[in-house]
Amino acid sequence: MRVHRYGSRAALVDLAGADEVLGLDAALAADPPGGVEEVVPAARTVLVRFDPGRTSFERLVDELRGRSLEPPASRHGTELVVPVRYDGEDLAEVASRTGLSEAEVVRRHTGAEFRVAFCGFAPGFGYLTGLPPELRLPRRSSPRVRVPSGAVAVAGEYTAVYPHPSPGGWHLLGHTELAVWDVEREPPNLLAPGTTVRFRAT
Repeated sequence: MRVHRYGSRAALVDLAGADEVLGLDAALAADPPGGVEEVVPAARTVLVRFDPGRTSFERLVDELRGRSLEPPASRHGTELVVPVRYDGEDLAEVASRTGLSEAEVVRRHTGAEFRVAFCGFAPGFGYLTGLPPELRLPRRSSPRVRVPSGAVAVAGEYTAVYPHPSPGGWHLLGHTELAVWDVEREPPNLLAPGTTVRFRAT
């Protein structure tokens, strides 16, 4: 763990990877240090914003270094199951590039347990870790101008569900009718960091 000043009101914690990010995020959520106002997990960092009138950077560093980095079994105690119709535009290409059949790509995607490591890119866009190594491909060389909401995709070490129509360079495996983001719902985001996720073929 390396902790850097990030302006006068935040600390940026460098970590080894997504598991440590999940661990620190969970530890801070369970027992927030005094003066902490916001915790923002990312791929390999956690941003901790604090009130300098209630704590100091040095005190916060001591608190952070005493926290566990072990990822929790499940923050919410439940598993979100996402039904997917595996008919994505890139399914055949993913099968070809990985040397697997389309059915085997689906089997390995539905057979894995995923965890939302962090959100970014757009509201409700969760980056899910746990993608089997054989399904990991770089982003498309030519991103699409518009990816429909509900698209289930893979890129790099992550899989994701597009919560809104947006540009995107991930490989599309299929589509779900489950609304992972709905501002009229409380909470609006089904893919909050720490959530355990499985995909089920329909």
